[in-house]
Amino acid sequence: MPRRPGLSARLKLTLSYAGFLAVAGALLLAVVWGFLLRYVPDNPQGLLGISPNRYLLVRTFVPAAAVAMGFLLVFGLAGGWILAGRMLAPLTRITAAARTAGNGSLAHRIRMEGRQDEFRELADAFDTMLGQLESHVAEQQRFAANASHELRTPLAISQTLLDVARKDPTRDKDELLARLQAVNRRAIDLTEALLLLSRSDRGHVTRESVDLSLVAEEAAETLLPLSEQRGITLDVTGGAARTSGSAELLLRMVTNLVQNAVVHNLPAGGSVTVHTEAQGDASVVRVENTGRPLPPELVPTLTEPFRRGTERVRTDEHAGVGLGLAIVHSIVRAHDGTLDLAPRPAGGLVVTVRLPGLP
Repeated sequence: MPRRPGLSARLKLTLSYAGFLAVAGALLLAVVWGFLLRYVPDNPQGLLGISPNRYLLVRTFVPAAAVAMGFLLVFGLAGGWILAGRMLAPLTRITAAARTAGNGSLAHRIRMEGRQDEFRELADAFDTMLGQLESHVAEQQRFAANASHELRTPLAISQTLLDVARKDPTRDKDELLARLQAVNRRAIDLTEALLLLSRSDRGHVTRESVDLSLVAEEAAETLLPLSEQRGITLDVTGGAARTSGSAELLLRMVTNLVQNAVVHNLPAGGSVTVHTEAQGDASVVRVENTGRPLPPELVPTLTEPFRRGTERVRTDEHAGVGLGLAIVHSIVRAHDGTLDLAPRPAGGLVVTVRLPGLP
């Protein structure tokens, strides 16, 4: 916003240094005047007729004092200007870096050298903020590009199907409608997932007491037909684990975890275990499943939007939109929790969610 022009910080510090030095000099001269000259006799003969009297001392002392005060003022201004410049030099670098970041260049870092002090602490905090901001902007750019690509795919398929139907009126309409319905359902699922991800990313969630064990049972009951269809054993174990948060979002979080565990499993004879417990001041949900072995370097990338591992891509009706674990990660962050993914040595994945617990 527009501001009225004012004195710079360097000039203010300079005036402060010079003023402090002038006041200190004036006090020193006042002490000399009060405690020295008061004992000098004020008579024409002086002390015993041989010492100067107060009149002569004043005429000699006052000009010298004025010269000393002038020197102190000039010395204070010059020295204060130099000292203020040296003290504010780190702040100048921080301001330049802030202007560079404001122009869109987030790769610049201050990297201020020297021992720790307030300015270097500020510079380090600013570098950390720039790094997080750069990472966040890059993540958002990748997300926008991937979302555009994912949304464009069903629209392009729908356009192709309509063009084919227009050119071939004799084509089976029921088959065309079924394929259009499937493509449209995928586009709707993707849009709803994007909206849910945006909502959880904002971090504004309604807080209420939620028992994660009941949430896990509800999610397992919803996905029980899917697990039975695939021949997957689905078990819910553990005890009560209460936390504070949005019941709707926490249910979606556990549902996504269980659905991923069922879908990305063995072709038959696999298992999924959902375990809830209270550990100290934390409430824990752990979802463990069987499946194919996962490369360790792949696991940390599974929470990125639209990121799918080669061994985890499905082509059936439960292929998903590539946002399952990304939504889980976002919901966990919105509830001030942590998400940990670890591959099982025998194959499959162990997902552990820790949320702040309630007494």
